[in-house]
Amino acid sequence: MLVKLGPLDAGRIADLRPYFDVVPDPRSRRGRWYSLTALLLVCACAAVSGARSIDELAEWGQRASNALLSVIGIRVHLLRWRRAPSSATIGRVLGAVDGDALDRAVGAYLAERHRVATEPVQDPSLSTPRRRRAIAVDGKALKGSARLTTARRHLLSAVTHGTVVTLAQVEVGAKTNETTHFQPLLAPLDLTGTVITFDALHSVKANVAWLVETKKAHYIAVIKTNQPTAHAQLAALPWRDIAVQHTTSETGHGRRESRSIKTCAIADNLGGIAFPHARLAIRVHRRRKQSGKRETRESVYAVTSLDVHQASPADLAAATRGHWAVENSSHHIRDVTFAEDASTVHAGTAPRAMATLRNLAIGVLKTLGAHNIAKTTRAIRDEPRRALPILGITNNPDTHGT
Repeated sequence: MLVKLGPLDAGRIADLRPYFDVVPDPRSRRGRWYSLTALLLVCACAAVSGARSIDELAEWGQRASNALLSVIGIRVHLLRWRRAPSSATIGRVLGAVDGDALDRAVGAYLAERHRVATEPVQDPSLSTPRRRRAIAVDGKALKGSARLTTARRHLLSAVTHGTVVTLAQVEVGAKTNETTHFQPLLAPLDLTGTVITFDALHSVKANVAWLVETKKAHYIAVIKTNQPTAHAQLAALPWRDIAVQHTTSETGHGRRESRSIKTCAIADNLGGIAFPHARLAIRVHRRRKQSGKRETRESVYAVTSLDVHQASPADLAAATRGHWAVENSSHHIRDVTFAEDASTVHAGTAPRAMATLRNLAIGVLKTLGAHNIAKTTRAIRDEPRRALPILGITNNPDTHGT
């Protein structure tokens, strides 16, 4: 599986250590043996090796050789032995670490990895136009984090389409509060010219106006009955008179699905649509046939700030499909490969920190071309030394101060 990742070019893989260096240490100076960067690096290496729990994070360090621990920054004791941090130490640190700072550090690191992985090849003979960058805003509950007196944690993330990396993540109090965190989540990101996709929950007029006017971005907003005026206007458009402009179909997992898309320009002088900066109305019609079940059909309406000269029907179909693909490319992997829903970690910021480490592992492996994260992490787990170059860490301990 590791052969499929391609060559680990040290000149193109950013070193994770400087990013962790800026995360503030929540511990007092007294009695502190391990540096925060070294502790977080143990966790990161364990995560790309498939670790699912705090105990498994510590087990990676216990399997690592003294040479690997030295590279990571684990200091030698006065008695000249070197010991990896215990699960209790890791748990205390993850429970106290600044979740916002850790997410910013990991998001910045993954943004750089994504930029390098997706930058076009400098070949003048290649004239294929580059597709617009698209980012999905989506929420996810950490089911196992709930307790009798505490609701389950809920995270809102900004995730790239295609090569999936999580660029930003914030914790929200409850699912109904997601919309108030939409702008704080995206505010630090450079979104100029980027298409932002989101479901009907986030189709809030103030947020989409902010995207276009302040962040100079574009949006594709799903409109359902929670926006009754806009939904009624979209449903009343003459869709029967508009030809299908693009179709796709796929078969797999006992299911056959086809999707067709129609678009309609929105004329401002005829009243437009009751949604800020809307230029095109979109209708996506889905037909799904599950083995042994009746065929289902569904029409979904959306609006976009892109006009006909900025995005073709095929581009819009790819963007709408790409949004839902985030479920399989990120959330499904976190739940199945990393057992996120089964995790009972609940103390302090530890649930969020564990989710951030899973985002880091998925992002770095995706940018290296991994298609099957479960198989790739198993291959890395067999030999702990394999995790370091994947995170841009060289085998020379003198290249970075600790």
